[in-house]
Amino acid sequence: MSMPEITLAELNSAIAEVVPDREAIVFRDRRFTFREFDERTNQLANVLVSKGFGCHKERNLLEDWQSGQDHVGLYLYNGNEYLEATVACYKSRTVPFNINFRYVDEELIYLLNNAHVKVLIYHSSLSERVKNIRSKVPSLSLLIEVDDESKDTLLDRALAYEEILATAKNGFPAIDHKPDDLYMIYTGGTTGMPKGVIWRQADMLVAALGGKTSRGTVIESLQEFQERARRGYHRYLASPPFMHGAGSWVALKALHSGSTVVIQNDVRRLDGDDIVDTCIREKVDALMIVGDAFGRPILDALVRKPRPMPSLQNIITGGAVTSANLKTQLLELLPEINIIDAAGSSETGTQAQHVSNALVGAKTGKFTLQGGNAVLSDDLTSVLEPGHDGLGWWAQTGHIPLGYLDDKKKTAETFVTVDGMRYSVPGDRVCLLEDNTLELHGRDSVTINSGGEKIFAEEVEQALKYHPDVHDVVVTSRSSDRWGQEVVAVIQLRLGAEVSEKSLLQECGNHISRYKFPKAFVFRDQIMRNPSGKADYRWAAAQVAQEEAGLS
Repeated sequence: MSMPEITLAELNSAIAEVVPDREAIVFRDRRFTFREFDERTNQLANVLVSKGFGCHKERNLLEDWQSGQDHVGLYLYNGNEYLEATVACYKSRTVPFNINFRYVDEELIYLLNNAHVKVLIYHSSLSERVKNIRSKVPSLSLLIEVDDESKDTLLDRALAYEEILATAKNGFPAIDHKPDDLYMIYTGGTTGMPKGVIWRQADMLVAALGGKTSRGTVIESLQEFQERARRGYHRYLASPPFMHGAGSWVALKALHSGSTVVIQNDVRRLDGDDIVDTCIREKVDALMIVGDAFGRPILDALVRKPRPMPSLQNIITGGAVTSANLKTQLLELLPEINIIDAAGSSETGTQAQHVSNALVGAKTGKFTLQGGNAVLSDDLTSVLEPGHDGLGWWAQTGHIPLGYLDDKKKTAETFVTVDGMRYSVPGDRVCLLEDNTLELHGRDSVTINSGGEKIFAEEVEQALKYHPDVHDVVVTSRSSDRWGQEVVAVIQLRLGAEVSEKSLLQECGNHISRYKFPKAFVFRDQIMRNPSGKADYRWAAAQVAQEEAGLS
């Protein structure tokens, strides 16, 4: 007989029962214990319930791509309010979803309408944008404003976050929470329009939010979670925005283990010194970053001003590739740490990891698989064995999403059944080697087809990042009469550096085949990335088009 599944609502309150006085969140001069976090999330949840928001149609009456719950948009920078609002939604049986705070009006209008948003919780510094778009989102019926500017005025009919908490009903909401209640995360839309990935909470908990032991077994009871919280403790700093999965997953995983989430002071821009100093001051032992975009400023801060980070044990990196070159430099400065690559996606949760440290050295792109992984054939009809020819699709089975919100077609394309087993196949191309090591080549949506050969943008980017004068790079393509498409690299050099294209191509020759070499280089003072640290391939393509038109 299977054990009853766990909801995210009851889990957060269960942790507060056993470690009530332990710090849950540290943000600037604010320190919230697990008891206080539980009380504040109960209060906000009760506000939402009292206004009629929640679940209106149970999961067993819906298709995989449908939702029967009200959706709450989180248009917030990092802070205690982001995590409070997330958990409060689970307690009210509403569904929180992430909103990129850099979106312009048109992008916001698309996203909020696509999500059928009912409630929007936003920072007051973003209120002008909310004011501009609210009339174009007919489903939006409640605004809750979090004051981050010490302003005295609210948008018309908006509620003040702290005021409604102060007058709200206390206590865990007396409603029937279900493991089938939804978790939803919107993909970033770097190569297409954002899509809402919907999960059962019980599956998401196991896939990415701390629902497994260190041995990889599923935790099956609240008592097991409570016992883990009693005996173990860490202090995490998730430096990326919580609106990106890599950041929010680590933060929620920390809370679900009774650990402390530390938030850096500057949450609107990436400040390497701020992150390093916060880690030192708050004795952070686990730091989350997203690839080189986050690792490079942290490394530069340590090079400019060397200082020990005695508490730091692990740097966890996910969401984008961290180059072997950057890892090597970090290990030279912080020789006692482990750098843990955590691979996964919004459609799979955490799939695999690789550890680099001073003992084993630094590598990138190869992973030790976790349970539920498989490599599927090119036509998605069979599971490939180690040592297979060519490339396959990286797939995940077991605890995987239901589908994409309101998109039956895309759900059917991404979630496929092979030999009676349902898999999530988000688009990563991989090779499973003879020794069962998985070699990641890149996301199919950003491949370049040049002369019949598939070239993965990420592998060219990694080759160029070995060059000592390259600060950052994004690889894209342009049309070619001869090849169909050809590779173009958009490069940001280190400050004051000058480099020849010959030198860049020589570095490529140390790591990739000649047919993958860039046919052209575009130099920019700064590479524009998403707040999550992921490459913005649409921006890169626009830079190439400008260069071609002579408008740089």
